[in-house]
Amino acid sequence: MNRGPRRWSLRTLAALALAALAALAAGCGTWPPGGERIVDLRSGRTITRSELIGAMRASDVVLLGERHDNVHHHAARGALIEALGARTAVVAEHLPRGRRVQFGPDLLVSLEAAGFEPKAWRWPLHEALFAGVAQAGVPLVGGNLPRDVVRRIAREGEAAWPEELAALLARAPLDDQAQAALDADLLAGHCGHLSAQRLPGMRAAQRARDASMFAALRDAAAAPAILLAGNGHVRLDYGVGQLLAALRPQSRVLSVGFLEAGERVEPGLYTHAWITPPAERGDPCAGFAMPPRR
Repeated sequence: MNRGPRRWSLRTLAALALAALAALAAGCGTWPPGGERIVDLRSGRTITRSELIGAMRASDVVLLGERHDNVHHHAARGALIEALGARTAVVAEHLPRGRRVQFGPDLLVSLEAAGFEPKAWRWPLHEALFAGVAQAGVPLVGGNLPRDVVRRIAREGEAAWPEELAALLARAPLDDQAQAALDADLLAGHCGHLSAQRLPGMRAAQRARDASMFAALRDAAAAPAILLAGNGHVRLDYGVGQLLAALRPQSRVLSVGFLEAGERVEPGLYTHAWITPPAERGDPCAGFAMPPRR
């Protein structure tokens, strides 16, 4: 399997991360550099990285989003976790629930042994993220459903929910506004090609994945427990944040949407937004076609 041009050791990656942190700390303590900024969406105030870390330490659960193809998001989150220290545990969308990474000298080999699929996640995009987790020395476990289970749910709908997740989701239904927002995002994510017949199945699959990640966070013996997942999964209206509010209302939850410059941020989706330069990408809908049902 081609693992790309880089096969750096954890020691080398750690040195690079430390150099980046030192550069960020320079310049009279300004953060973030290069036009990046962190916004507390509840107050509208721009805050420092140190303030965000303090808010993370005061939380029970921290949800860190991402645009999957934006390397700025992965590098920033890896540095955040490393700075937070060894008091946390990390749950990742990028790994199946029930799997735990045993970090060895080769980062990618360690991830693959726990079910990471480098082609699906376009390795090495997430390299800096997982290097930061490895350097922090904290547990890294999976939160996602296996691919075959997701496909079955997308095909058969809620009837295919695993019993555990069905019980959780029955206690935390979406209201009409949240379901409409989820449906709109699913349609946009499929470039408008998602038919009315397939939409309920896709919605059921998204909700099941959120419930699986919620369950992994619930079972993590740490505070804060951190989730690494796409921005849709860390939303407070229909994502894992909604499940936490319904099923663990006493939990102190911090949700950071990692967004791109120019992207609109609506109140109530996250507690914070970390805004970075956009990734270089073409039109994601050019030539898009829905895959056949399997």
